[in-house]
Amino acid sequence: MREIVLDTETTGFEPEEGDRLVEIGAVELFNHLPTGRTYHQYVNPQRNMPQAAFEVHGLGDDFLADKPVFAEIATAFVEFIGDARLVIHNASFDMKFLNAELGWVRMPPIPMDRAIDTLAIARRKFPGAPASLDALCRRFGIDNSARTLHGALLDSEILAEVYLQLIGGRQPDFGLAAQGGTRTKGQSEVWRPRPRPVPLAPRLTEAEAEAHAAFIRTLGDAALWSTRG
Repeated sequence: MREIVLDTETTGFEPEEGDRLVEIGAVELFNHLPTGRTYHQYVNPQRNMPQAAFEVHGLGDDFLADKPVFAEIATAFVEFIGDARLVIHNASFDMKFLNAELGWVRMPPIPMDRAIDTLAIARRKFPGAPASLDALCRRFGIDNSARTLHGALLDSEILAEVYLQLIGGRQPDFGLAAQGGTRTKGQSEVWRPRPRPVPLAPRLTEAEAEAHAAFIRTLGDAALWSTRG
């Protein structure tokens, strides 16, 4: 099962009001394990960066001026994510920006049902508790000391660790079963317990067995060991 843990940075909160993407970061997981493949791209938003947004991620006009516009990177981004599920913290925010940008370059939108929202998972699992990415790092003991500013790739890497903890740990199925119980290229054979080819020899001697039987007889006919079938 392929999943893409994804994060974005933007110029603001509403694409309908002229806000744009300025950074995309993504980490690939396969069967809940990082593969080492990542996607990272800064994007020229073709507009000025508001001060409030700059204070969040530190990406200013001069830095972004020579970066590609979204139309130039859209195909590579779509090819990277493929048909994988997208793991996103507060998925509705990132998805509306991604789909707005895709719409502006006349590419199909990403269906919302492909998104796994870790914010919603955290709120269901820990009702009433803080559910920000920083709060979840504290809860799970994940080191986020490098996160002085928001950054899409770093946040994706951190979110991948948080996601795996939210769903039950780094290897929730211990890697013993492939999706659907079948073996695919690059995966090890599905493990199942099997009988020993040669049974172990009994460790109880005949004298010990007779001594045990004699003891049971002293307990009477109603003893559990005498009545079991």
